[in-house]
Amino acid sequence: MATYKSTKGLSVEVLAADPTTDDTVGLLYLNTTDNEFKYVRPGGPSVGTWASGGNLNQGRKSAGSAGTQTANLVYGGDIPSPAARTESYNGSSWTEVNDLNTGRRANAGLGLQTAAICAGGTGPGITVENFNGTSWTEIAELNTARDNNATSVGTTTAGLVFGGSTGLAVTELWNGSSWTEVNDLNEGRQETSGFGTNASAICAGGTTPIVADVESWNGTSWTEIAEMTTTATLRTGAGSSNTEGLVSGGTTDGGSTVTVNVEYWDGSSWTEVANIATARFGGGGTSGATASTSAICSGGHPPRLANTEEWTAPDVVIKTVSDS
Repeated sequence: MATYKSTKGLSVEVLAADPTTDDTVGLLYLNTTDNEFKYVRPGGPSVGTWASGGNLNQGRKSAGSAGTQTANLVYGGDIPSPAARTESYNGSSWTEVNDLNTGRRANAGLGLQTAAICAGGTGPGITVENFNGTSWTEIAELNTARDNNATSVGTTTAGLVFGGSTGLAVTELWNGSSWTEVNDLNEGRQETSGFGTNASAICAGGTTPIVADVESWNGTSWTEIAEMTTTATLRTGAGSSNTEGLVSGGTTDGGSTVTVNVEYWDGSSWTEVANIATARFGGGGTSGATASTSAICSGGHPPRLANTEEWTAPDVVIKTVSDS
C-alpha cells in the first residue's frame, strides 16, 4: 500500500502539541497527544472572532480609552453626565481606580494602561491629564479646544490628536511636554475614529456630515486614501500603525441606526470581518494593540452599555484530517 512518504517524498512530522506560528502554514503532522493527523491553515483577520469579556462597573459612552485587550483603561464619558470615573481591565474584569481631576465626556485617549493621556472633551475643552498607573495629573493644555470625540493615538511621550469639535481639522503633536500644531486634516470632522502612532496614523469616518472618508498620516501630512465600506461615525478603533487596524460598530445616521459592522484595514483596502455581537457607537478601544490578532470594544451607546467584547484572530487555524 502506498504511503504518504512514498507518494510525496516527505515524512509526516510528529508533534506533541499543535503549532501556533504562521511559518508552519501548510504543515501536515501527527499530533501524538490527540493521536490525530492534522494540518495548518492560514489564520488572520478573516477568521477572527469576538467573545464576551467582563462588564464595566459603570456603563458609559464616549469615554477615553488606552491600552491593550488584557491591560486596558477607560476614563470619563457620559454616565450620563460628564464623568471622572476611571476603570482598569485585566483581561477578565474591570476595577475602579482613581478618578480624573476633571469630569468630561467625548474625550480623547491614548497610551497604555499604566501610562495614559486624556485630552480635551466636553467641559474642559483644552485640559489634558496624564495617568501614571495610580493617579491623574494635569499637564500642558491643548492649543485648540476640542470635544465631540476627537481622536488621539500614540504614547504619553509621542502622541497625536486630530479632529473634534464642529468639523475641526486641526492636528496637534505631543512630545511629552507640549503640544504643537502641525498640518491639518484635509477634511475637518468630529466624532472620528482612528488608530496608529504620532508618525503613522489613520483617521476614519466622522461627521459634519457623516462620511466614510479615511485619511492617512505619515508623520508630516494627511493623505486621503480608500474609504471604509460603511459610512459611519463614532466607530471604535484599534491598531498600532497606519498599515493595519480595525474599526467596529458606529452609527450611520447620528444615533438612530447603530451598526455591528467591523472592518479591517490592511494598508491598502478595507475588508469586512466578523461583526460585534452588540450594536454600539462611542465604545472604548485599544491604542496599544496589533489589530489583526487582538482588540477590545467596551461600553458605548445605546443606551449606556457596560458589556465588553474581545477580538481574537489566531495566526494559524488547525484542522483535523477526516477519514470520510
